[in-house]
Amino acid sequence: MLWQVDPRDPQPLYEQIAGTVRRAIGEGTLSAGDRLPAAKELAASLDVNLHTVLRAYQMLRDEGLIELRRGRGAIVIASDLQMSKLTTLADDLVAQAQRLGVSRDELARIILEGEADE
Repeated sequence: MLWQVDPRDPQPLYEQIAGTVRRAIGEGTLSAGDRLPAAKELAASLDVNLHTVLRAYQMLRDEGLIELRRGRGAIVIASDLQMSKLTTLADDLVAQAQRLGVSRDELARIILEGEADE
């Protein structure tokens, strides 16, 4: 799996890291039982602060995609790959909107208006 972040991207680094994991789960590159790199090692390889990686991992844990075990690291537990795929698509949509200068509130309005048309 290719780990990379773009410091010029308006999306925070921790969200980029979490998005990489979500995408890999959605694409099937990562599956339940797979181990993620140790936060310290990933931080060093990406040249980011350790707390940035830990924040990404905590976010993924809160979403129910990984489990954090002291001494054993981060392990993928994603049981709902469809939701993971949807989350990945949503992350990509938000990132694209940011690149276009569209705020999250404006994006939400666009999505809700689209639902009203159905």
